[in-house]
Amino acid sequence: MVTLEEVRQSAIVDAFIRKGNEHLGVLGYTDHGYDHVTLVAERAYTILKKLGVSEREAELAAIAGYLHDIGNVINRVGHSQSGALMSLHILRAMGMPAEEISVVAAAIGNHDEGSGHPINRVAAALILADKSHVHRSRVRNPDISTFDIHDRVNYAVEEATLRVNEENMTITMDLVIDINICPVMEYFEIFLSRMVMCRRAADFLGCEFELIINGAKLL
Repeated sequence: MVTLEEVRQSAIVDAFIRKGNEHLGVLGYTDHGYDHVTLVAERAYTILKKLGVSEREAELAAIAGYLHDIGNVINRVGHSQSGALMSLHILRAMGMPAEEISVVAAAIGNHDEGSGHPINRVAAALILADKSHVHRSRVRNPDISTFDIHDRVNYAVEEATLRVNEENMTITMDLVIDINICPVMEYFEIFLSRMVMCRRAADFLGCEFELIINGAKLL
C-alpha cells in the first residue's frame, strides 16, 4: 500500500507543493505550503478516525490532504481539477491500486468551493480540513496597511480549532477573531460559501456542522 510517508518523500510532490506555493505568493495569496498541507492531512485523517472509518480510508484522506493543492503549480484557476489529474499519475506511478486512486483523485477534484461536492467520505473530510484552516500565520503580506479583505480576515483569526464529537455526531469549527481587525460580517462575506460547503460535508458524514466565533454559535 502507498503510505502518506511515501507521498511526503516523493521528490515530484515536494517540488509541486513548493513551487505552487511560490507561484501563489507572487499573486498575493496566503500560504499554501508545507504547513498548510500537513495540517490539512492531519485533520482529514483525524476526522475519519474519530467517526470510526477504517485506518486505510483515513490514510487515504491524509494523502488527499497532502496532495490537494499541487494543482497550484499549474494555475490557481481550476487547481482542484488539475491537481486531481496530477495526483492520478503520481499515485499510479507509485503503485497505488486504481480503486484507491479513484477515491483520492475525486476528493482532490472536489475540494474547491467553486465546483466541489462531498462525493465520498475522503472528499468530505478533505473539505472540512481544508476550509477550517484559517489563521493569521497564513498571511504572507508583511504590510498590514496594504491588506486586502482576504489578508485581513485571515490575520484577524487568532485561534482556529476543528473538533469532532463522535458521540453527538457534531463537527465544530471554533474561531477566535480580533474584531478590531476584521468584523465577523467580513468573515462571512469571504467565507460563507466555504461554511455552506462544510455543512454539506459534515452532513455527508452523518454529522451536524457548527460554527462558533468568539464563543457565539452562528451555524
